[in-house]
Amino acid sequence: MQLIECVPNFSEGNDLNIIKQITNEIEKVDGVRLLNVDPGKATNRTVVTMVGEPGNVIEAAFRAIKKAGELIDMSKHKGEHPRMGATDVCPLIPIANISMQETAGYAQQLAKRVGEELAIPVYLYEAAQPDKSRSNLSVIRAGEYEGFFKKIKEPQWKPDFGPAEFDAKRGATVIGARDFLVAYNVNLNTTSTRRANAIAFDVREAGRNVEIDGKKVNQPGTLKCVKAIGWFIEEYGVAQISMNLTNINTTPVHVAFDEVCRSATSRGIRVTGSELVGLIPLKAMTDAGKYFLRKQKRSTGVSEKELIKIAIKSMGLDELGPFNPQERIIEYMLANPADSRLINMNLTDFANETASESPAPGGGSISAYVATLGISLGTMVANLSSHKKGWDERWEEFSNYAEQGEAYKAELLRLVDADTAAFQKIMQAFALPKATAEDKAIRTQAIQSATRYAIEIPFAVMETAYKSMQVIKAMVIQGNPNSITDAGVGALCARSAVIGAFMNVRINSAGYNDKNFTADLIARGTTIQNNAIALEAEIIKYIDEKIAAQ
Repeated sequence: MQLIECVPNFSEGNDLNIIKQITNEIEKVDGVRLLNVDPGKATNRTVVTMVGEPGNVIEAAFRAIKKAGELIDMSKHKGEHPRMGATDVCPLIPIANISMQETAGYAQQLAKRVGEELAIPVYLYEAAQPDKSRSNLSVIRAGEYEGFFKKIKEPQWKPDFGPAEFDAKRGATVIGARDFLVAYNVNLNTTSTRRANAIAFDVREAGRNVEIDGKKVNQPGTLKCVKAIGWFIEEYGVAQISMNLTNINTTPVHVAFDEVCRSATSRGIRVTGSELVGLIPLKAMTDAGKYFLRKQKRSTGVSEKELIKIAIKSMGLDELGPFNPQERIIEYMLANPADSRLINMNLTDFANETASESPAPGGGSISAYVATLGISLGTMVANLSSHKKGWDERWEEFSNYAEQGEAYKAELLRLVDADTAAFQKIMQAFALPKATAEDKAIRTQAIQSATRYAIEIPFAVMETAYKSMQVIKAMVIQGNPNSITDAGVGALCARSAVIGAFMNVRINSAGYNDKNFTADLIARGTTIQNNAIALEAEIIKYIDEKIAAQ
């Protein structure tokens, strides 16, 4: 499935009734999921995030733009954020199985339809704009709403679609395709817009113009791929640095935050927290958590939940209001709860579900969960070792082991539900009709496809569980000696998981027709099982010797 994200910005942030009428149009379109609605009173602007298949998203965006034009009167609009239309900007972002070029094509389709059917002046930007001299949003929007009555008459600013007449009520709209952008504001303990702008000019890539030897020259800011301005937010009573991070691989959120802190401190100003507008990728939050833990010389091999908590507290993302990761992280918003039903159960419910008359979860899922417990113990020892008094110089070594353990744990947790899903795929395939020859052919193909999946999942459990034993072994030999038996129990769990998962690989292979495939997997599985048994024996022997020596 191809997925794109659409993040239209509407020039209304106070009237919740108007905002709801606009978002209702989006929710009427099947196949589109409304992820986030983020109104700002001081900016008088609402950022909406939706995701879905391209055609559905284009339809939803068109309806929302149409409704915004009907409800918002730009001649009466006031707000801190630069703007030029009721729907000020409407970017499309590739999310899954779609190129930027294809996404740009959909942006052009939407722009053409808005211009022709709604008679709104439309400008293309970023990847959707062939003329790179007018692809930058800030260049297009220069002069804002008030200046566009004159600007639109200039030949070089003829709209890409729609009339070359500025619409006093609806204004103009900018539609394009771009990479994922994070809108991020940093809060200051000042009310001075001038001082906030000075900090913004320090950090933004465009920098500021300075005079050297009587000539004006540009002095770039310290952060690449960052746009920034300073403003005063009456709603909060503070000044902010408002930033667009256009490439968070180049300048991550945590780097932007720390650089604003450095600049603010040099000017006698303190950063008090920050604010995320819209959604953020999971990796941006976990990377931030690791960054701040490293600054404290603490282990980064902690859970995803803990990393996010550290990021929120370190950057003060909850200063101005609650920050709920389930509502602000894009992967969490897109997640299907059914994909993690088992691992989200409490221990008692999971045990009860396993013990019930239902055949799933079965041995495969339990093998994956046993392996999860095994590497969790190994990771615990790594974290204890990283923070052990007197071992300060080795904190990073054990932190790296803990990170490896967390990665194995996350994959094994995924496989707990994946194995049960594999079993269900087989049951669904067997339930397909078989009345005709065509039915039988479709059913046979579905059974074979599901069976292959049911072989590959437990094999992945085997591979991951065995790899995790290397971390466990390292912790037995190098880790905190007070926890040697904890790591030993982890080894027992991992070995059991390998053997248990291999049983599933072998029994499911009996029903798969491609015998070359199954022979190869069983041969590789036999090697993994033998190696796991030998490694467990080596670990237990070492532990027994240590215990006997006490």
